[in-house]
Amino acid sequence: MGSMTKRRWLGVCFSLVLGPALAASLKIDTGHGVQTLESGALLRRADARDITVPEDVSYHRSMTWRAVPLRALLGDLPADAHIQFTALDGFSAEIPLKDITNTKGAQAWLAIEQPSEPWPPLKPGKPGAGPFYLVWTNPKAAGIGPEEWPYQIAAIRLLPDPATRFPAMRPDAALPADSAAVRGFAVFQRHCIACHTLNGQGDARLGPDLNQPHNPTEYFRDDMLRTLIRQPSQLRHWPEGKMPGFSPDTLSDADLDLLLAYLRQMAAQRKP
Repeated sequence: MGSMTKRRWLGVCFSLVLGPALAASLKIDTGHGVQTLESGALLRRADARDITVPEDVSYHRSMTWRAVPLRALLGDLPADAHIQFTALDGFSAEIPLKDITNTKGAQAWLAIEQPSEPWPPLKPGKPGAGPFYLVWTNPKAAGIGPEEWPYQIAAIRLLPDPATRFPAMRPDAALPADSAAVRGFAVFQRHCIACHTLNGQGDARLGPDLNQPHNPTEYFRDDMLRTLIRQPSQLRHWPEGKMPGFSPDTLSDADLDLLLAYLRQMAAQRKP
């Protein structure tokens, strides 16, 4: 995940430190000096409150969290900023600031685990989502997808957009801006970049690269690839499989078509 120096150079950095009492501290650097906030101080903030999430993405049931508005912790940032949330398992969610500051009714919250009340495990034998977890109220209002609910957060950083950082991911510059492949790149950034690299570029370490050594459009029939994306368990099972299914409510049929167009294009742009 890089050194603290690298994280500060990238912008916003939250560093997780666990103490003997399982309390956590949060280091925030927006380029104006480092702030260190203890979980207890965050829980005592005037804007901290209990929020109920009727359909929590990670726990698959209604959950109540003690949380603070994420926007209040970030300060003033460029409107086109991208915020990257890197989890301990390599999941790397990237959320445009405009999603966090949307005016459509969805709100991002940083849920904080209270040391005296540890959160339940995500699954039997697994740890919980704490000590920091990004949750949303009214997420459907702004089209917030399941990849935008990172938990066990280890670092949060302000970054340039993926097209700038990862040029090998970009479709051919000669393609029209409204082409299916270019529009599909936007779908890829929203739903796939959290887990997958492409052409060896990207920050995620959870899933395989989608163009090296081969592109899935090259070894899956179209219908099988659509099944893998919609319902992975219908296609294959393996002990460490973590890929979620993307229902039409999360990834529309039109967006799935665009995503496949992007992958086909990138198969022709494979980088050695």
